[in-house]
Amino acid sequence: MPALKEHELNKQRDILQQYFHTVRTQSVQYCSPLEIEDYVIQTMADASPPKWHLAHTSWFFETFVLQVYADDYRPFHPRYDALFNSYYVTHGDPFPRPRRGLLSRPTVKEVMRYRIHVDTQMARLLQRVDERHWGDMIRLTLLGINHEQQHQELLLTDIKYNFYQNPMRPAYRDYRAVPARPPQPLQWREFAGGVYDIGHNGADFAYDNEGPPHKVYINPYRLASRLVSNAEYAAFIDDGGYRQPELWYSEAWAMLNAERWQAPLYWEWQDGEWRHFTLEGMRALEPDAPVYHVSQFEADAYARWAGKRLPSEFEWEVAAGRQKITGNLRRDNVLRPLSASATAGIAAGAAAGATADSSGGQGQAQSGQAPSLQQLYGDVWEWTASPYAAYPGYKPAGGSIGEYNGKFMSSQIVLRGGSFATPADHIRPSYRNFFYPKDRWQFSGIRLADEA
Repeated sequence: MPALKEHELNKQRDILQQYFHTVRTQSVQYCSPLEIEDYVIQTMADASPPKWHLAHTSWFFETFVLQVYADDYRPFHPRYDALFNSYYVTHGDPFPRPRRGLLSRPTVKEVMRYRIHVDTQMARLLQRVDERHWGDMIRLTLLGINHEQQHQELLLTDIKYNFYQNPMRPAYRDYRAVPARPPQPLQWREFAGGVYDIGHNGADFAYDNEGPPHKVYINPYRLASRLVSNAEYAAFIDDGGYRQPELWYSEAWAMLNAERWQAPLYWEWQDGEWRHFTLEGMRALEPDAPVYHVSQFEADAYARWAGKRLPSEFEWEVAAGRQKITGNLRRDNVLRPLSASATAGIAAGAAAGATADSSGGQGQAQSGQAPSLQQLYGDVWEWTASPYAAYPGYKPAGGSIGEYNGKFMSSQIVLRGGSFATPADHIRPSYRNFFYPKDRWQFSGIRLADEA
């Protein structure tokens, strides 16, 4: 990094400190509706207790920033290094993930003290670190901030799953109504074939798995103008979609039968109608709202039933690259996916949407402005047909940070677009989320694709 003038360096320090403080404060705010008993429970291996999320995100800054760059730093507690290490085996021996809910200690109060300690030390370091290390500090601090934003969304998915195991079906918060609007018919948007630039190619933050930028040839294709709705998915159920093995991959059919899937996660048949559990408690299905909490297995089976397919992650990125990053995202504080017309209302009411940067989709210029697609950002993460794999030329970072993404490039599927729980400044066209095809507890839904 070129040498900075003192006032420029001080300005960068202040901006980074404010960003750090804002995101760290948001994590605690996400937990404000919880009672003390809610912080500790863990109802499956994949869903961590809220207390653990709050501690782990602090551990990340302590381990990869403070202990590296703060000469006089001493760890808050020597045992925390193992307790709150998630999966960095090159760093140490993490406490087993399925047993995180067994940790009544440290208490929530002690974890909050840990967060305050880390925040105080980070503020001190950001103002004092030598300019020689400033470039690395920016990179690692931004990684930690974005890592915490990922955990903010996981907090909500995990709280929801934990609450659902309680027969009382407690709500995370009270229901918030959104003005009803006429439903949007599903239409098809065509995209020209050709060679497109894929991957992040800008100066702003991106994860290493979003690059290197490279070229991909894509055949002409079509994308559905909106997400698949609850009513459309209910028609798939009514037509026996969960009883037709020809619609399912072999592994998916075995999973369906082993787990006795009959509908998306959180759907319940009550008094002659489908209802579902939300962060706002048990609610009647909104017919025009997007279906969510479906696995990639279910998304693929639905697409086959509909005579369509799921898009590749590259088709999605090309379509997204020229559209504004606007939609039903966390800043709108709705906490559920909305119908395409309601989401359009939110977008229209926004003062201004952040435009896509130079990451991904640049090749769309070959066919002019990208056609408008609804619900492309926010509402639900969209399953693709693409395996989560390295881009050509990808090399993970050295050391333990290299475990952040690269070690998971096996047997998982890419999702795109963010959800209603994704912070608006955390999503971009090139962003690659990934989960196993059987996973259903995430805010994941369906957009159909087809050949042009």
